[in-house]
Amino acid sequence: MNVVETILVYAVIPLAIYLVVGAATLRKRSSGTSRYRPGQPWEYPAMWWSANPDGVGAGPRATGVDSAAPAGASTAAGGARGNW
Repeated sequence: MNVVETILVYAVIPLAIYLVVGAATLRKRSSGTSRYRPGQPWEYPAMWWSANPDGVGAGPRATGVDSAAPAGASTAAGGARGNW
């Protein structure tokens, strides 16, 4: 492998890859929608996400079983195995 091939493989090709990736990140996005910028008014309705929309606001449900621990008993359960 001569000097020209070495420079081509280790310098020119990686530089070309960096330039292509850099040019791709600097191009103007043509999505057509404007982006929100800090300081602009928010003109969209609020969206709240919940994993369980049926249970929103329901709070904890009582099961009818007294789950209080006796005085002095340990309430810790579980462990590294995940047995809760």
